[in-house]
Formats: sequence, C-alpha cells, structure tokens
Amino acid sequence: MRKLLLCAVTALTFFCAKAQDVQNTIKINPLSALLRTGSVFYERKISDGMSAQLGVAYTGIKISDTKFTGLALTPELRFYLKKNAPAGLYAAPFLRYQNYTVSDGSDEGKYTSFGGGALMGYQWVYGSGFTLDLFFGPSYNNGKYKATSGANEPDIKGGIEGFGLRTGVAIGFGF
Repeated sequence: MRKLLLCAVTALTFFCAKAQDVQNTIKINPLSALLRTGSVFYERKISDGMSAQLGVAYTGIKISDTKFTGLALTPELRFYLKKNAPAGLYAAPFLRYQNYTVSDGSDEGKYTSFGGGALMGYQWVYGSGFTLDLFFGPSYNNGKYKATSGANEPDIKGGIEGFGLRTGVAIGFGF
C-alpha cells in the first residue's frame, strides 16, 4: 500500500509541476476531429509575456449538403497576463485565412476568406512537457466564392462565413 501511495504521489508531482524553461509547444485540437478536421499548432515564446502561434488545419467537413475541403492558416499573438509565457491566462488577437473547394452536388467552386478575432484562454505546461490549452472567443470571416462548375453558389454560411465562435481544447508537448 505504501508503494502504491508513493507511486501515486510521484506521478501527481510529475504531472503537476510547472515547466519553467519551455520555449516551444506543439499541439493538436482533438475536438476538431469531430468536424472531420485536423489541426496542428506551433507556439514559440517571444518574451516572458508574449508568444506567437501558427495554426494549420485541413478539413473535409460537410455542412448540410455543402462539402468544404481545404486548408486554413491561423496566426495569433498571445499576451500572457502574468508574464510567464507560454503558461497561464492569455488574451490573443488572431487572423485566419481559409482556402476551400466547395461543392453541393452539381455546383462546385473555390472559396477564399480572410478574417480574425480575439481569444481568451488558459494554457497549462507541466514538468513532464504535457501541455493543455483551453480557449474561446468571437471571430469573423469574409470571403469570395468563384464557381468552377454549375450555375448556383452553394450556401457558405454556418460558421465558415460571417460571425462565429472559435473555441477549442489543444493538447500537446512543450520543449
């Protein structure tokens, strides 16, 4: 029983200790897989209170009868409120570029958008290197559709165009 307790305390200490010398993190958003999207984030510490992050996502999502396939890039600048980047509470303005092939059966085309928003989040970086990042905030995207076949423009609303909410959970590794 003592050995089990000692192992549990050691493991808890290992996972709860803050990493002090982390300069970079690589993360994925496992929730995006529910939307048939894969997203990867790379964050680099710039100073004690600031970091820069680049997110790359590839999707094959279908909303109603409209299918989107393509790439999104999301650069953001994070300001850590307690000056301990990349861990703690942060505020982050971000930009987003999206380039998708859009189809709804008989009509197909290219959709390109540009937008941005602001996030609030909290990131934990543990002594083991494990990183957990929770974030949310408003976003806006505006784009153009150019038909390649068919006569009608597919419905592009539904979180891809206009106002939306960017939220997520990212897990990864800090080094």
